[in-house]
Amino acid sequence: QVTSFQGVAVRSLSTSSPHDHPEHGRLVYKGNLAKTVLGVKFFSYSTSIFNLFMMPYIMLKSGIGVESLLVQAAFYGLMGIFTFVTPITLHILTKGYVIRLYYKDEADTYTAITYNAILAEKVTVFHQKDVKIPDITKMFTTFYAKTKSMLVNPTLFPNPQDYNHLMGYDKSSFFKFEDLEEVKEADKR
Repeated sequence: QVTSFQGVAVRSLSTSSPHDHPEHGRLVYKGNLAKTVLGVKFFSYSTSIFNLFMMPYIMLKSGIGVESLLVQAAFYGLMGIFTFVTPITLHILTKGYVIRLYYKDEADTYTAITYNAILAEKVTVFHQKDVKIPDITKMFTTFYAKTKSMLVNPTLFPNPQDYNHLMGYDKSSFFKFEDLEEVKEADKR
């Protein structure tokens, strides 16, 4: 690895790539919507907290405490939907979005980094043999790692062979060269 520093070539003695992680391995995928997912979830959580703090003030100033029970139930239900259901729905939809995926060659393990419910990075380690492809394509699932659904964009893998190995396409049992030879021999007979 050679870098230029004010016109002078400087050679780095480091043998690792800048995309290597000492614990997780080599970076094979980086999701392009990671900051967007984090921003939307943060905005949703902050507005929900704001709603919780403002609800007593709104009820006091609007005089809803004096209205009928039906109006109170409708108001609390509407506030509850925006306060609790929206962040929960966003979390359910985005919990499997992989922001980074690392691969360790020697152990054939992947480390997927996702966001958990409190917006911290969550680490999931799995083997390639644990990857299951859903029979029916699902909207927010590319594959299952053990039982967890994961969402990746295949076009964002810099090396297509990394995606093929992750999904098990490089060891496809559907077509083998030996099977082709057997078919040719049968045709000759």
